[in-house]
Amino acid sequence: MILTIDMGNSNIVIGGIDDSQTYFVERVTTNRGKTDLEYAVNIKSILEIHNVPVSSIEGAILSSVVPPLNNTILSAVEKICGFRPMLVGSGMKTGLNIIMDNPKTVGSDMIVDAVAAIRDYPCPIIIIDMGTATTMSVIDRSGNYIGGVILPGLKVSLDSLSGKTAQLPYISLETPGKVIGKNTIDCMRSGIMYGNAAMLDGLIDRMEEEIGEKATIIATGGLARLVTPLCHHSIDFEEDLLLKGLLILYEKNKK
Repeated sequence: MILTIDMGNSNIVIGGIDDSQTYFVERVTTNRGKTDLEYAVNIKSILEIHNVPVSSIEGAILSSVVPPLNNTILSAVEKICGFRPMLVGSGMKTGLNIIMDNPKTVGSDMIVDAVAAIRDYPCPIIIIDMGTATTMSVIDRSGNYIGGVILPGLKVSLDSLSGKTAQLPYISLETPGKVIGKNTIDCMRSGIMYGNAAMLDGLIDRMEEEIGEKATIIATGGLARLVTPLCHHSIDFEEDLLLKGLLILYEKNKK
């Protein structure tokens, strides 16, 4: 089993996976103030909850968009497993041809998603990853990563709306029954949920127009399951897409 870790701005997703199945997926809060020991306790607790002995972990790999915490997480895993994880970054073999102005600036999470998507789905592909930010990546017919978009995530938008206005409350993310809300809370929920769904639909249309053909649409990330059912396009939800990509990269780069 491989320990896969995806560190985002809000959450760190920790999973156990091999070629046959995903054994567990859990999330802990990304906190720059925590020490490697505190993260080690978090990871060890997750393994114990799922009855996974440390001896069954043969390797580990980390993808991160929070560079200041990289060494902390790497050290935390080393305290538990006795070895340091691979780190997704420059110099790692990905098998992905990135056609961008500066390929090194592409987020590691977007690269990992693309690696997994290309293996399991027909190209061209549009990948939607909904976390703190919502990202959309485009893979052309030849399997090249050709770009995408980055926009504020649902919770960022909602927190900004509530925090910058005097009379709009903080609300939970739930899908209202109708687009046209009958009270302030339902109006806000409708704006966030249906608004994001419509935005995704519109961007997908424009991306397909640019590449000149229909694409396979894949969504992942903790918030995607709430929004994609509201979209008009057919979208495959892949909860473990990033973990699968990390496993692929681990296998490509292990000695």
